[in-house]
Amino acid sequence: MIKKPKVLFISQEIAPYLEDSPISKIGRHLPQGTQERGKEIRTFMPRFGVVNERRNQLHEVIRLSGMNLIIDDSDHPLIIKVASIQAARMQVYFIDNEEYFQRKHTIRDADNKFFKDNDDRTIFFCRGVLETVKKLGWAPDIIHCHGWMSSLIPLFVKTAYREDPIFKNARVVYSVYDDEFTEPFSDSYSKKLMMDGISNADVKDLKNPCFDSITIAAINKADAIIKGAEKLSTKVENHIKKSGKMVLPYQPDESYVEAYNNFYDEIMEEIPVEA
Repeated sequence: MIKKPKVLFISQEIAPYLEDSPISKIGRHLPQGTQERGKEIRTFMPRFGVVNERRNQLHEVIRLSGMNLIIDDSDHPLIIKVASIQAARMQVYFIDNEEYFQRKHTIRDADNKFFKDNDDRTIFFCRGVLETVKKLGWAPDIIHCHGWMSSLIPLFVKTAYREDPIFKNARVVYSVYDDEFTEPFSDSYSKKLMMDGISNADVKDLKNPCFDSITIAAINKADAIIKGAEKLSTKVENHIKKSGKMVLPYQPDESYVEAYNNFYDEIMEEIPVEA
């Protein structure tokens, strides 16, 4: 029997849990279309406080919850919740933590101010996904990241989690969107990322953490890139061109599901697993 390819989707936004946006719509329809094309899927997003738990029937997965992640020398409990999108026959796992995600806005407060701890929230979300996938014992062939809150996944998979049997054969795809923010992350961002397997050289692109630099860092560690928007910043666009990575151009219509799945197949054929 031929093994089904496994695709892990890590999305900052997924409809209908958050309002429609290019990322949330792809986060909703791409996993379904991928599953319908014969691949196994798992899907993760942050459990932002605006997600209505009762209406969307979220419930905690006790066997996956209960771990603590240390960020900036502080312990933060990891809570995993799950919900189903019945029409798509797919489950969505939510990464939750009271301090980071139980507030009534996503990345900006009521006055449109960028949350000062968005850097810590990014670290917690990315590590939370990887630790949960380890607990599930589910080894993905492709890891597809959507939105800057997933931008540390390529770094972690290629460094700290590189030798982990769950991730060592995974190829990482990073979708680049025009979801820029202008505020920088804290100066200590690169220090907060340090853990076994991560060197100073690995985080050199994150010494001045702004949208462009965290995107460029993700491009550098990913195996392949998808342009998720028609227009990207000049700096990012130029870096993609120079990267030498496999790149899928922007797909302007509903045919993206087919194009993305063909791209996954191409990546699995062309990029050696120990890349």
